[in-house]
Amino acid sequence: MGTGHPGVSAPRIPGNDYGVLDPPAIGAWEPRMSVSVVIPARQNQEKLDLTLAALAAQTYPAHLLEVIVVDDGSAPPLRLPEIAPERTRLIGGAPGGWGIAWALESGTAVADGEVIHRMDSDIVSYRDHIEAHMRWHHLADYLVVMGTLRFTAMAGTPPTPSEVQIAVAKDRAASLFEADPDHGHDWIDELVAGHRGFRDAPSALLHRVHVGATVSLPAALFRAVGGTDPSLTLGEDTELGYRLTQTGAVFVPETGALSWHLGTTTAMRRAKDVRRHNDPFIADRVPYRRHLRSDPGRQWLVPYVEVVVDTLGAAFEDVRASVDGALASTLPDLRVTVVGPWSSLTGGRRAPLDDPLLDLRLIQGQYAHDSRVSFAEEVPPTSAPAPFRLTCPAGWVPGAESLALLVEQAEKDDEGLLLVALEENESGVVTARLERTAAVARAMRFTRDDESLDDVIADLYGATWLDAESWKFRPAARAYPAWASNRNREAVRWRAEAESRKRETERAQRQVAALRAELKELRASVARGQRDTSRWREKAEQRRLEAVALRKAQERSFLSRATRRLRKLVRDSA
Repeated sequence: MGTGHPGVSAPRIPGNDYGVLDPPAIGAWEPRMSVSVVIPARQNQEKLDLTLAALAAQTYPAHLLEVIVVDDGSAPPLRLPEIAPERTRLIGGAPGGWGIAWALESGTAVADGEVIHRMDSDIVSYRDHIEAHMRWHHLADYLVVMGTLRFTAMAGTPPTPSEVQIAVAKDRAASLFEADPDHGHDWIDELVAGHRGFRDAPSALLHRVHVGATVSLPAALFRAVGGTDPSLTLGEDTELGYRLTQTGAVFVPETGALSWHLGTTTAMRRAKDVRRHNDPFIADRVPYRRHLRSDPGRQWLVPYVEVVVDTLGAAFEDVRASVDGALASTLPDLRVTVVGPWSSLTGGRRAPLDDPLLDLRLIQGQYAHDSRVSFAEEVPPTSAPAPFRLTCPAGWVPGAESLALLVEQAEKDDEGLLLVALEENESGVVTARLERTAAVARAMRFTRDDESLDDVIADLYGATWLDAESWKFRPAARAYPAWASNRNREAVRWRAEAESRKRETERAQRQVAALRAELKELRASVARGQRDTSRWREKAEQRRLEAVALRKAQERSFLSRATRRLRKLVRDSA
């Protein structure tokens, strides 16, 4: 069972809902864990001085706080200022590398703290910044805590290190700088707010908020995941956040851990250039970034799905059917691991056709040179860094879209396990299973001897049973080789079908556009007709009114003449 600290039981957190934890109020608890603040730095001695001055005024106990500044090749070299935490060291990056990731690796290699707190060298933290982080780490040993940044343009004369230390110590850090209204991490705020404080954020989204300015995590977790990737010169925080997701880490955005960011980030000043630089490297390492993996037929460093097929007791034909079915998936970024006793295949003399290991040799011969297929005698407990693993019994063939549909189903509700019931035999129900790597890793922390791992996954992430027919799994005898004899031809067929559908869509769009134009013209004609009708109605009404007026005039004229005649007759008779 995972523990935040010896003697402290870590509760089971479902998904990313850290709300089950109850962190103590600032200043109302007793810290016990040590923390190492690692600061990669290059140039900007003046900003570093302010960063260290703020750390010298933290509420977290000094004997539990160490600071390691790693000089990444500054010229002139950086120096430690007079105002800094008591236990502050300045080291150079280890020989053989450079950059932020390399500096972080150099610093964490010599860190003594139970928690690693990465901080940039242009951060001025508020008084209780470290404490706000650390109160979470005393509760569980798989939390990644992110601080909250306020950006300042540093207009005018900046404060001195002494002024920063005094202001922070007196809890007046907010008054040190003017906030920059034009810059900020609004996109992080929106993500956090849109997912109930990130408590119901889906697994595929968690790594997005892992920015490196101020973030902390248990040192054991940091080292277990492999630390920072020094081959990355930018985007190393995003990639590390992705790998932490696959360990089942919980991401906590701590709004109370405030700090000033002195000036803007490179990503803010040169956003387009940063994306152009980072996209190829992130696409290769972070399968969740689906929009970066739109190129057809590409293979990537980290697959989206690992497919596992076990050869135990299986014939060559059954294994081949399952492997080829997976390789022909419409989901291209996958790898297949074929499990078997491969070390038993020696090169000694044998009867080729009567070899008891013939099926195993045929499987190896079939896929020895396929870059998407690997051989293993056993598989690790999880498929990390791949986010999903499909375990498929030999002799069952996933349909062309089965993998894509299963992953889509898992992502829809952020489920940890999908079980496809294939058949039932004397041993029980035969299943294909899609596992979420993060869910398995989280469940493994807590599963007791008297518990089923699947039950714990279901409690923490959810699990669903599915039927084989609906999800297009078929036995090899029905599915193979009639449906395809060559995965390249199958890929071409799918591409041709996709292009055909695209042409049909374009043709339909043109037809819709033509119909819309025709409808527009008809509406215009109707409108013209309505206007003409209205004009004729107006003219007819005018003619009617004129006729009425004429008739009335005529009637008045007739009456006048009749009246005159009558008067004349009266006069004559008199």
